[in-house]
Amino acid sequence: MKNILVAIDIGDKEEILIDKAIELAEKFHSKIWLVHASAPDPDFVSFEAGPQSVRDARAETLRKENRIIGLLTDKIKSAGLQTTGLLIKGPTVEAILEESEKLHADILIIGREKHGFIDKLIRGSVSGGVLQHSKIPVMIVPLD
Repeated sequence: MKNILVAIDIGDKEEILIDKAIELAEKFHSKIWLVHASAPDPDFVSFEAGPQSVRDARAETLRKENRIIGLLTDKIKSAGLQTTGLLIKGPTVEAILEESEKLHADILIIGREKHGFIDKLIRGSVSGGVLQHSKIPVMIVPLD
């Protein structure tokens, strides 16, 4: 197992996933690819300049996400492991699966939180979508 892809949703529980990835990477001498799929730009921003306030807010969100990814990769590096952090844009499930193929990941680690029926109905489940469509093994880590 040479490449471990860890898909994180920036919040307050990504440390759980990082710890699990470090545990595996130490045993198998693997590289950890830390990936966060950021929401795609709003359509009107992609085709036109869009309001400055929207562009500024989007830029600040991306800077914040990049800083967090940097801090998490530093934690992995401090454990003596190889790692690269990536911020990718696009629909979450599709972006994660596409990146896992590009990076030749051997396993994909993703978190799962319990949500109510209505939330699942409206938003779906990222971990469920990844599990359903992944071509590689998926480790789902409970975050609750």
